[in-house]
Amino acid sequence: MIRAYRRDGSAEIIGAEPQASNFPDDIIWIDLIKPSRDEEHFVESRIGIPLPTPEELKDIEPSSRLYVEHDAIYMTASLLYRADSSYPLLTDVAFILHRGRLITIRYAEPKAFELFSASLLRLNGQCDTGAKLLGHLLETIVDRTAEILETLASRLDALSITVFVNRKAAKRRPPRFLEDKLLDIASHHQLVGKVRDSLVSLSRLVLFLQSQPAVRREEDAAELCGLVVRDLQSLGEHAAFVANNITFMLDASLGLINVEQNAIIKIFSIASVVFLPPTLVASIYGMNFEVMPELAWNFGYPMALFAMLLSAIIPFLFFRWKGWL
Repeated sequence: MIRAYRRDGSAEIIGAEPQASNFPDDIIWIDLIKPSRDEEHFVESRIGIPLPTPEELKDIEPSSRLYVEHDAIYMTASLLYRADSSYPLLTDVAFILHRGRLITIRYAEPKAFELFSASLLRLNGQCDTGAKLLGHLLETIVDRTAEILETLASRLDALSITVFVNRKAAKRRPPRFLEDKLLDIASHHQLVGKVRDSLVSLSRLVLFLQSQPAVRREEDAAELCGLVVRDLQSLGEHAAFVANNITFMLDASLGLINVEQNAIIKIFSIASVVFLPPTLVASIYGMNFEVMPELAWNFGYPMALFAMLLSAIIPFLFFRWKGWL
């Protein structure tokens, strides 16, 4: 699909028709969403420059993601999408500046694009060049990333409260409660990892964009790029802080699981020690020797039971006195 935006913020969907004329001069942004090869050829024939293919977008070499060719600035960044789902993903998006016009190519729909396109009408003509438009778009992408990190931090706070409860509440937790929470921690770790990858990609893109003479000549665009760079730096620090919190949560949860397992093993160990003396008494009087004076006693059987009970109570009281129970 080809969506074209005018300077006034209005948008229209353009069909890849062979008889269609060139794009009007007031078209400032051409957004290609999951384009077919026919749509790519259509846009290439109208703007006069080649567009990167999906295979070229996936190239990780910096020289293949950030370069200048045919009087156009080609940039590719990895953006996060499906951040609200259980499986967040990264998608490679191409940003091309050519003769005051912005061309974007994407094969997914990050929410930042939807938010930015909805806010274009409120900008009141502030995006009169492609560089300014790209600056505001990058600003929206950064704001969306900050929102994702804030939501993630809130989820971690709620998870921390759930995991680090008092001892009485911990006893009422269902079996394998902490093991299930490890899956939540893993999903949060996956999300923050993808956020950090996206931030690194965006930082490289913005620094490359700042170095271009066409951008430096536009004071507003250069100022927007500077703001985005500072925001990316602060978000990188915030993402590192959130990642450290996730690591702490993971280590703490594993520690609590070990404590619970050790407590269970301790109970079995103490139980075996408590029942060991009664077993000894029962073993003694279970031997089949003819000469055993106690076998002829009238109260031999109750005495043996009492000895077994007493030998079990004494270790139990000792463990309680030592604080092991």
